[in-house]
Amino acid sequence: MPLPLPRLIATDLDGTLLRSDGTVSERTRRALAAAEEAGIHVICVTARPPRWLGLLAAVVGGHGKVVCLGGAAVWDLAAGLARDVRGFADDDAAALIADLRAAVPTVGIVLERVDGPSFDPGFDWLESVPGTHAVPVEETLGTGRPPVAKVVARLPLAAGGAADGPALRPQEASAADEEFFAAVRSAVGHRASLAYSGAAGLAELLAPGVSKDAALARWCGHEGIDAADVWAFGDMPNDLPMLRWAGRAIAVANAHPEVIRASDAVVASNHDDGVAAAIEDALRRA
Repeated sequence: MPLPLPRLIATDLDGTLLRSDGTVSERTRRALAAAEEAGIHVICVTARPPRWLGLLAAVVGGHGKVVCLGGAAVWDLAAGLARDVRGFADDDAAALIADLRAAVPTVGIVLERVDGPSFDPGFDWLESVPGTHAVPVEETLGTGRPPVAKVVARLPLAAGGAADGPALRPQEASAADEEFFAAVRSAVGHRASLAYSGAAGLAELLAPGVSKDAALARWCGHEGIDAADVWAFGDMPNDLPMLRWAGRAIAVANAHPEVIRASDAVVASNHDDGVAAAIEDALRRA
């Protein structure tokens, strides 16, 4: 007996919906449009900041919104505005940064906000964000800007740190990453949760209560949709809370082993349009 169609499909982007070059295939566009036509809500849930969401304008459905920054905000693509912003209070962010610098003296810090990032000096990321100037990120606190949605702690490039840009080919954490993450976890304790989206050398810290599943649950609550009626697709450990919350958890074939173990089903890889194939199959069987 075929499974009933979901009322909502939630999907991660990099390594899941997008191909390995970061593009949305024509097959995926058609599948998402067919789901919407069948009355299924489609929402993208990603660790990406707003500046990396432009490619989604044609694929996010009639609502035109994306859950971004790991669940810290909902971005309205049409209006270019953030909704439902969650994050660190400036004082809390300052304390975290001080403890991170004490624990890992060579650490680099990026503060992600809905109005753009702040970089420590020395980052080679700046050329990808025109008009951005590096200063010690502590100097951007207490200036009236939106809350810090994400504190990103970065290994120096020489130690394996990542360059700027989305993790188009998310990868499992290396031994150097794990050692770095352990130091970060020890420094921040319960004041932040560490999410790993597959970008080497980056420890992405979210405020307590901020996660993909929490943001998705709020979205579904507004739409009157139960978790049991949600299918969620993902590939990396930062997708696990969302996958565990949803009624049906689906991993792509290229997913992290922990994600595959936690999922109800595994579909083809992102390169082979696994999400699109799963949607096509569900609609065909309905």
